[in-house]
Amino acid sequence: MKHLEFDGRYAEAILSGRKRATVRLGRRPRLKPGEEVLIHAGGYVLGKAIVERVEERRVGELTDEDAFLDGFSSREELIEALRSHYKHVSDDSMAHVVVFRLVERFERPVTSSEHAYEGNSPLEIGEKALRYLDLPEEDRELIELFLKTGSLRRAAYRLGGLNRRYLIRNALRRAYKELKKRGLMGPKV
Repeated sequence: MKHLEFDGRYAEAILSGRKRATVRLGRRPRLKPGEEVLIHAGGYVLGKAIVERVEERRVGELTDEDAFLDGFSSREELIEALRSHYKHVSDDSMAHVVVFRLVERFERPVTSSEHAYEGNSPLEIGEKALRYLDLPEEDRELIELFLKTGSLRRAAYRLGGLNRRYLIRNALRRAYKELKKRGLMGPKV
C-alpha cells in the first residue's frame, strides 16, 4: 500500500476533514485516483484514504479552492505554507494537487514504524526474534544493533547512514513473518 506523509501539524485538520488535499511540488506523486493510501502525520499512521484525483498545475495557477481543500483559508496562506516546506517556490514551480478522502480512521495512534508490522512494536519483534528464532547471522547482527541503540535511525547511522534503515526493517520484517508463522505474534492493527 502507498503512503501520504504529512507534517504533524496537519494531523487534526486531516482527522476533522478540514484538510482533504495536499499540494506537492516537483515530481508527480505516484498516485492514481481510486488507490488506497495510508495517511501519516507526525510519525503516526492516522488511517486510510482513497485518492480521488491528482491534478498538475503551476504554483501561479493554484486557486482559493485548492487552498480550502488543503485546509487553508486562502491561496496566499497555501503558498506561504509551501514556502515553509520547499526551498524554492515560484509561480512557475510545478505543483500537484492530490485530493483524498479519509475512509478509515485508526482507533488508536499507530506509529509509522509499528504499522509495517501490523501494529507490533519493532522492539518487541526484535526481542522475541532473538529469543525464539534461529536467525541468519546478518539478521541477528542487525537486530542486535537495533536493540542496542533503541532506534532504527541510530542503528542506521552506525551502519553508514540513514539510507541503511531498509536493512534493519527488512530483517525485522523477516523476523516478524517467522514469529507470526509460529504463532508467537499476530496483527494488532
